[in-house]
Amino acid sequence: MDADDNFLAALPKSELHVHLDGSIRATTMFELAVERGISLPAPDPDALKSHMLVRDGATLEEYLERFELTLAVMQDPHALERISHELILDHAAEGVRWAEVRFCPQLNRRQGLTIDEVLEAALHGMRRAEREVADAGGRIDSAIIVCGLRSHAAHITAETAEAAVAYAGRGVCGFDLAGAEAGHPVSDHREAVDRAYAAGLPITLHAGEGFGPESIRQALDVGHARRIGHGTRLREDPALLRRVRDEGIPLEVCLTSNVQTGVVPTLAAHPARLYQQAGLSVSLGTDNRLMSGVTLRDEYRHARDQLSMTRDELTTLARAGFEHAFVSDVMRRQLLDDFDTVVAELGRHPEIRH
Repeated sequence: MDADDNFLAALPKSELHVHLDGSIRATTMFELAVERGISLPAPDPDALKSHMLVRDGATLEEYLERFELTLAVMQDPHALERISHELILDHAAEGVRWAEVRFCPQLNRRQGLTIDEVLEAALHGMRRAEREVADAGGRIDSAIIVCGLRSHAAHITAETAEAAVAYAGRGVCGFDLAGAEAGHPVSDHREAVDRAYAAGLPITLHAGEGFGPESIRQALDVGHARRIGHGTRLREDPALLRRVRDEGIPLEVCLTSNVQTGVVPTLAAHPARLYQQAGLSVSLGTDNRLMSGVTLRDEYRHARDQLSMTRDELTTLARAGFEHAFVSDVMRRQLLDDFDTVVAELGRHPEIRH
């Protein structure tokens, strides 16, 4: 059977790599800016959506510049709650059953919010969305991955990690280091990752995107990483690739943004299928829905159309997201059982749409 659009729509999915501050609806961003008297470089939501879309071949640093615009409207509880609420609803509409939303709460404190106030606002929006989806007969669960920024001073990322640990089991499921990799090694933030690790908080680190395989090695050796965000350049070091495979470290692959930041020249040249065929565990994420102009369903279509992934390979991609989600063993079993049930039903009745 082919992996047609109906199948991709019905396939249960997880989202392990999406940034809150890169995934605002353009209409929401425009409305929040108008309400707050913030000037934007576009006269209407459509023009703003076009402006925020990163063109292919930019650098990671150029890609990250657009976050200054989204962060300008994310400095109060109402905005944070609305944006997080809408993001979970958008994922639920695409068949996502589990979503891990990541962001750095330090960046939302420019008008005096505490880290607790930032996290509480985002969590309130996410939980409200979950209830609305449940009331409509659906199901989605979600949590936050707290990001420290590599460009921040060590004491700031340590404070960020401390907040993540405080919210472990209260809506936060993991810790990450994000931002420009080059010139900002994981070792600069040893206190932060050690604090998260000591508390038992799962760690996923951005690595192998803006810098080479050495960044991935640091994430494993110094950063206690259980997952790697991107990992695109792993193929440059065959020995490290084998280590990642043997240790069962999954890659959170973001196809479109990797082309936009110039890590790969085209979607068809992305090594995601190569990694999967080499025995690595790979999942798909959107990274930044606004800047990349994609949905998770789009990324699955890209994997099918540009990487020639088969229905079985796409199913393996989707299942990997649940296998490596930062959830309890009990919840993981539930998610996987639900996934397997739906996939089996799709095999018997491929016309089913969920």
